[in-house]
Amino acid sequence: MSTSETLAATSLGQAAVPSQPAAAQPDRTYHVRTFGCQMNVHDSERLTGMLEAAGYVPADPATVVDEGADVVVLNTCAVRENADNKLYGNLGHLAPVKARRPGMQIAVAGCLAQKDRGEIVRKAPWVDVVIGTHNLGSLPALLERSRHNARAEVEILESLETFPSTLPTRRESAYAAWVSVSVGCTNTCTFCIVPALRGTEKDRRPGDVLAEVEALVAEGVVEVTLLGQNVNTYGIEFGDRLAFGKLLRAVGAVPGLERVRFTSPHPSSFTDDVIAAMAETPTVMHQLHMPLQSGSDRVLRAMRRSYRSERFLGIIDRVRAAMPDAALSTDIIVGFPGETEEDFQATLDVVRASRFANAFTFQYSPRPGTPAATMPDQVPKAVVQERYERLVALQEEISWAENRAQTGRRLELLVSEGEGRKDTATERSSGRAPDNRLVHFAPRPAPGVPAWEEPVRPGDVVEVEVTYAAPHHLVADAGVLSLRRTRAGDAWQARQARPAGAPAARTTVGLGMPRLGSSAAPA
Repeated sequence: MSTSETLAATSLGQAAVPSQPAAAQPDRTYHVRTFGCQMNVHDSERLTGMLEAAGYVPADPATVVDEGADVVVLNTCAVRENADNKLYGNLGHLAPVKARRPGMQIAVAGCLAQKDRGEIVRKAPWVDVVIGTHNLGSLPALLERSRHNARAEVEILESLETFPSTLPTRRESAYAAWVSVSVGCTNTCTFCIVPALRGTEKDRRPGDVLAEVEALVAEGVVEVTLLGQNVNTYGIEFGDRLAFGKLLRAVGAVPGLERVRFTSPHPSSFTDDVIAAMAETPTVMHQLHMPLQSGSDRVLRAMRRSYRSERFLGIIDRVRAAMPDAALSTDIIVGFPGETEEDFQATLDVVRASRFANAFTFQYSPRPGTPAATMPDQVPKAVVQERYERLVALQEEISWAENRAQTGRRLELLVSEGEGRKDTATERSSGRAPDNRLVHFAPRPAPGVPAWEEPVRPGDVVEVEVTYAAPHHLVADAGVLSLRRTRAGDAWQARQARPAGAPAARTTVGLGMPRLGSSAAPA
C-alpha cells in the first residue's frame, strides 16, 4: 500500500471543514479497542459516535474476541513503556484475520498514531487509516477514502481541528458521562510526552460545558466527570484563574444532576476556591485524585513539577479540614532518573502522611522525545522494582486500613455495570459510593425491608451497610436498606431493549485503563 499523508497546521476555529463521510455499507460493523487514560476512553466515545453517525453498527460482542468486525479501531496511548509493543502486537494478531476477511479495515488513532505517523503503515502495511489526536472527526471519511482508493490514508494535523465535544458521541454508560472542559496541556513535565501529542491547552466556554451537561441530564445521566489534562487550569485561555471553581458550582446546580466529579487537577494550580466549591456544592463529590508523582522535592524539581511536598500536603490538610470524609487518590512514579534511596524515602513519608484511599503506582520508563529519557543516572531496573514493591506494600496497608474504617457505615451507591468481575459467581451487584469507593453488594432487600417487584438496575441508587473491607473494594452482604429507581436506571433499561437478533446495546469499546500495579509513568 502507498501512504497519503496530510500534515496541516491549523488553529482552533479556523480548521478546514472535513469532507462529509459517505454512508457505510449496510450493516458494516465496528469494534473500538481503547488503551490508556480517561481522555482516551472519552475519545473512543467520540470515535464510536462518528462511526454510528456514518451508518456503522457495533459488532456483536460475542464475535469481537475473534475480531468479527468490518472495522477495527485501535485507539492508542503513547505514555506507557510497552505502548509500541502493545500496538504492533495487536496489529500482528489482526493481519491474518484481515487476510481471511476481504473488505475488513483497520484504523489506528490516538497519541501513538500522532507520534509515529506514517511509520505505522511502514511497519504494518495492512493498516488502512492512521489518524491523530486533533482530527477524530475525519475517521469515517478516511475509511471511505481508503476503501475507494485501495490504499492507506494517514492524516495527522498539528493542531486541533474542532473541539472533540462538538462531535457525535456514543456514550459507554447510560447513567454516567465524561465531559471535557479542556484538551491539551501547557506544562512541561520532563517525563511526559502528552503535551507534544495533544498540544497546548484549549478551553471550552462555560456555556458550552453547561449545555452538554444539561443535554446529558435530559437523556438520563445522573453523574458527570469533568475531564481535562490539568482540569483545574481551566480558564487559562480566557484569563480567569478562578474559572474552574465557578464551573464546579454551576455544573453542580444543574437540575437533575446528582453527582459531579473531576480529574485530574495539578497541585501547582490547586486553589482554595476549588476546595470551597467542593465543600459547599452538595452534588460535588468529596473525592479528589491529585497526582503526587514524587515526595522528594529534588525529584519534583527534576521532573519540572512546579510544587513541592509541603504544598502538596498543605492542600490535603485543607481538603480534609473542609471535608473530613474526603477520599484521596494519586499517581506516583518510582525510579525517576537520579532518584536516590533518600528521595524514595521522602515519597514513602508523603504517602504515610497523606493516607491515600488508593494510588496508581508506576515504574518510571523513558519515553523517546522527553527530556527525562536522556538524563544521566537512570536507575537500574532491579532497584526500581524493589522500591516499587515497597511502595505498593505500604499503600496496600494504608488502603486496607482506610477501607476497614468504612465497615458498619451506611453508604448510598450509584449502581454500576460491569465493575464487579465476579458479580455473577457471587450473586452480587456493584456500585460506587459518593467518595468513589467500589462496593459489591447483595442486590436483595435487607431483613425487614419490603421486597420490590423489579430487579436493581445500573443507574439506580441503593443504600447499603458495609460488612467487609478489602484493600481495593468494600462488600455489603446484608442486603439493600433502600432502593430508589431513577431516570438513569430507566435510561439503562431502555438501552437493553433491542429487537431479537439485534446487536447488544452497549457499544464495543474495550478499555485499557491503568490499574494498581501498572508499570509505566502516567501523563
